[in-house]
Amino acid sequence: MIAVLKQGTTPSQMEQLVAWLKAMNLDVHISEGQHVTVLGLIGDTSRVDMDLLKSLDMVESVKRVSEPFKQANRKFHPNDTIIHVGDVRIGGGYFAMIAGPCSVESEDQIIEVAQAVKASGAQILRGGAFKPRTSPYAFQGMKGAGIDLLLKAKKATGLPIVTEIMNISTLDLFADVDIIQVGARNMQNFDLLKELGRTKTPILLKRGLANTLQELLMSAEYIMSEGNENVILCERGIRTFETYTRNTLDISAVTALHNLSHLPVVVDPSHATGKSSMVMPMALAATAAGADGIMIEVHNNPSCALCDGPQSLTPHQYDEVCHRIRKIREAIV
Repeated sequence: MIAVLKQGTTPSQMEQLVAWLKAMNLDVHISEGQHVTVLGLIGDTSRVDMDLLKSLDMVESVKRVSEPFKQANRKFHPNDTIIHVGDVRIGGGYFAMIAGPCSVESEDQIIEVAQAVKASGAQILRGGAFKPRTSPYAFQGMKGAGIDLLLKAKKATGLPIVTEIMNISTLDLFADVDIIQVGARNMQNFDLLKELGRTKTPILLKRGLANTLQELLMSAEYIMSEGNENVILCERGIRTFETYTRNTLDISAVTALHNLSHLPVVVDPSHATGKSSMVMPMALAATAAGADGIMIEVHNNPSCALCDGPQSLTPHQYDEVCHRIRKIREAIV
């Protein structure tokens, strides 16, 4: 349930109303915009007398929210959420370029790639330290040592870092990571999501291989319900009957998620297509569709990459993508 307050409601009046609602064992989420203040009521709202609430002088309107996701819902939070990662902002008109190798392989490799993508305009460095692989015999990542190398690359370039967590037991290793990524295979690992919700670190939540948008938003709700509202949604393609590409990139998800939620939406065309030749056109399409950021895999020698070389761009190719994305942004903003 949401209650929209009238303009001119004083802080004292709002405090009294919030106290009354909390006395009914409801959580109250307050969203204060430039022109409207919305109270989102979470819990057993059946005990709330809607007619009584509507009759209060300070209340403009009261509505029940039918969707199961509440805190991630745009009805609860009409204004776009802006995620702050150091000096970088994502969402609400702010656009972020995220780039780096699929996996961290060595100190020289990650620092070289970090310097290259920063020179092209990337604002956040991505790199996998823990790698969920289909085959148990494939390279599984450098794990804690990989995070240490990412932190060295951050020190060398100033770029914030994002890397994927796979298990709650490794959370302590992520203390200095700027954004923790939840991969597609862990999107519904609810125990992990709840634990991440007890941190204040921004979470990049990837859509599962065959999950609906509502399921993605319910996973975001798990994180937010524990107190961490710094969630970035990531569309990375879903599994369909098409086999030409690694996955099928759902560009419509950008608009749909913006309609449903206030959370920023980032698109990953590398995992969506699995082919480096398709990364640029899909990145441009996602930018034109209104994505709040693009995450691209970049490797200094893709043919020798230990993971996902076929979908990785060279630094030169990435530079061209950044140039064209800036042109698209100039046209649509």
